[in-house]
Amino acid sequence: MPKISERSVKMPASPIRKLAPFAADAKKRGIKVYHLNIGQPDLHTPEEGLEALKHVDRKVLEYSPSQGYPSYLEKLVGYYNRYDIKLDVDDIIVTCGGSEAVQMAFMVCLNPGDEVIIPEPAYANYMGFACETGAVVRTITTHIEDGFALPSVEEFEKVINERTRAIMICNPNNPTGTLYSREELMRLRDLVKKYDLFLFADEVYREFIYSDAPYTSAMHLEGIENNVIMIDSVSKRYSECGIRIGAFITRNKEVRAAAMKLAQARLSPPLIGQIVAEASLDAPQAYHKGVYDEYIARRNCLVEGLNKIPGVFCPMPMGAFYTVSKLPVKDIDDFCRWCLEEFNYEGETVMMAPASGFYATPGLGKDQVRMAYVLKIEDLKRALVILEKALEAYPGKI
Repeated sequence: MPKISERSVKMPASPIRKLAPFAADAKKRGIKVYHLNIGQPDLHTPEEGLEALKHVDRKVLEYSPSQGYPSYLEKLVGYYNRYDIKLDVDDIIVTCGGSEAVQMAFMVCLNPGDEVIIPEPAYANYMGFACETGAVVRTITTHIEDGFALPSVEEFEKVINERTRAIMICNPNNPTGTLYSREELMRLRDLVKKYDLFLFADEVYREFIYSDAPYTSAMHLEGIENNVIMIDSVSKRYSECGIRIGAFITRNKEVRAAAMKLAQARLSPPLIGQIVAEASLDAPQAYHKGVYDEYIARRNCLVEGLNKIPGVFCPMPMGAFYTVSKLPVKDIDDFCRWCLEEFNYEGETVMMAPASGFYATPGLGKDQVRMAYVLKIEDLKRALVILEKALEAYPGKI
């Protein structure tokens, strides 16, 4: 039988989804599973988007332009302007989710063997996209003890070499919920400028910042305008993960022209998705405030509850809707599997994402877990009770 490619063999499995078969088996046994493992919001999509979907009135569901629909691009310019991100329509390419935007950035800016520095723990699919494109990820470790703050310039410089082409950040961060300060981003800007690197900035969680400090985007950093590529998506902003609409954004004309070749090769971004996303831009401020307030309440409920469990430590995340916690267990992968396969409390259990899967460095994160606070508070409280009972019963605890 013919062999599959080395690339596909090396492709890492998703730490978010790899336990899905165990969850499915638990449900077959009648166990209720509380899903804290995946960032699928349960809050409603804006009515404006849902109404647009209901009233699609076309005789033909045609290809859209490769860059995206002009009307949507125009409205996106207005959206970013609200965050003091000044763009022209030509700076934006609509993509099939934020994932395709990351793939484009890697394909356009990195040759096989080129290196991209990514703080870890990191969104695991970055590693997969690098594998697809032949790029090499060099990780720089952040630490739970200081809230996963961005490492110093000196730490970055230790891993910069002649093959380094880019630095990638996610701000606010998935999986940690960390929000990088303006001071941290300015140090990063100086580093990018000094070594003439690309800066890939995944900013899909900008709506979920729990700080009074002014929002700082990588697009705000002066002096590196041609180095920055911003990744965006409507998935989390509007609870529209399934419409697969994102954006590849840069002021660098050469990069943008190259990315357009990839956009043309995949023909077009989703037609229906763009219709829904464009309408969702009209969602009133009340929608955003309601979502924001709910996530604040959920965050406080989960983090305060976690820190009350003996042996658990969880820093307070300042963005997104994730947190990484340290649990008193020897092997988080085994614990998360055990919760689904062998444990239940009153017919219920929890599904979490082992944080080990968000580290590229072997051995790190073996006592850490990522949780997404995308469940209603009542369910979060119940999940905390179940987690505490699981930790009491688990044979592999520290």
